[in-house]
Amino acid sequence: MKLTQSNFATLKNVQTPNYDRDAIRSGIVHLGVGAFHRGHQAAFIDDILTDEPTWGIVGASLRSASTADALNPQDGLYSLMVKEGNSTHIRVMGSLSRVLVAPVEREALLATMADPQIKIVSLTITEKGYCYDAAQDRLNKSHPDIVKDLANSREPISAPGLIVEALRRRMESGAGPFTVLSCDNLPSNGRVVQKIIIEFAHLLDEKLAPWIEENVTCPTTMVDRIVPATTDADRALLKSTTDIEDQWPIVTEPFRQWVIEDNFCAGRPSFESVGVEMVADVTPFEHMKLRMLNGSHSFLAYAGLLKGHEFVAEAIADDELRTHVLIMMTDEIMPTLDLPDSFDLHAYRDELIERFENPGMAHKLAQIAMDGSQKLPQRLLNTIRDRMAANQPFGHLIKAVAAWVKFVSQSGEGQTFGPLNDPMRQALEQDVRTANGDLQHLAELVLARQEIFGADLSQSDIFRNALLEKIKA
Repeated sequence: MKLTQSNFATLKNVQTPNYDRDAIRSGIVHLGVGAFHRGHQAAFIDDILTDEPTWGIVGASLRSASTADALNPQDGLYSLMVKEGNSTHIRVMGSLSRVLVAPVEREALLATMADPQIKIVSLTITEKGYCYDAAQDRLNKSHPDIVKDLANSREPISAPGLIVEALRRRMESGAGPFTVLSCDNLPSNGRVVQKIIIEFAHLLDEKLAPWIEENVTCPTTMVDRIVPATTDADRALLKSTTDIEDQWPIVTEPFRQWVIEDNFCAGRPSFESVGVEMVADVTPFEHMKLRMLNGSHSFLAYAGLLKGHEFVAEAIADDELRTHVLIMMTDEIMPTLDLPDSFDLHAYRDELIERFENPGMAHKLAQIAMDGSQKLPQRLLNTIRDRMAANQPFGHLIKAVAAWVKFVSQSGEGQTFGPLNDPMRQALEQDVRTANGDLQHLAELVLARQEIFGADLSQSDIFRNALLEKIKA
């Protein structure tokens, strides 16, 4: 049975929305309708719609039409399969009304974003989608998408371009601002997106930039839920359990966390009613998640792939890797964190290990390994910087960086791991060719890339020597 709204009454073994979908109105546009958004933010919103029907979501894909092709014939519906061990709870999500494809429906997307009914524009576009030069803490004005958008700002293709053009329309129409809500794993993601859109606006219109600065808010957030890529086995399980034919179900774990800075310029849902933590400062929670969960994930990805593992659960079952992760979190990461006294970091660490062990999560290490050049600074390098500043050892953290270098050394056409899935693929694969099998030389070449390591680590003898020592090990 195909998943559509008209079939709700005949679905079996599945929870369906307990609200009238026809009464839902859209208050959010979300850019980047990938698996994580559908397993995390859209699930929280689905819980809210029963009491607050004006916060439905219009999704937008910035590149591919695949999500729209899968979900629009299903009235925006999809199945959320929450797996814990051998049990699976299935729920149909109704918070997403439709998915627009930006390259072919740009005007419809901009018109929707400019509609005063829209109060929040949220994003999960991955680190690279912000066109952000992290090493310089500024907009990457040479990014091809930004170059195109600056030349033709009324037909933008980048996320910053779309946001700024929609805000320009709202300023000129008197519709007022919307809140820009980043939900990506970027340190201070709210500050970053605010900096990017204001800098972009300054390059276009000196009237628009001050209006954005004065009116638009960009709260910082921390998001956490493991959402692995959906497999054919997941689809088969769904069909055998429920008889539902869903073109793109989502698989996730029971755990979910969302921490948001309470700073909304155009109103917001009652997030706290569904367990979202609304706080004045997200930074401590953000550092905790990026360093503890994401940093550990990156180590498990690179070291696990090098040892022949495919999934996170396999990697954490490897005694050597498990011991390394526990020591890295306890001795090197946790001392850099500053959480409220009431927060139990040791319990959080233990919960992470349990989540990694969940056999229901077929979380591929290759999925985590992608975009390493963008992820390393936030997940590992900033923690190393803190350890170095405190004159404290960082041997386990640097081993994670060394594992990435070794992973890169075995990537490329005809190599063990195939072509790198990374915005810096060409540069890094050229480094691999230049090094010609010499890992020490490769480490020197990638370390010179300040867009990853910054000038401080690129020029640090302490960091360089530590990395080369682990490369040899």
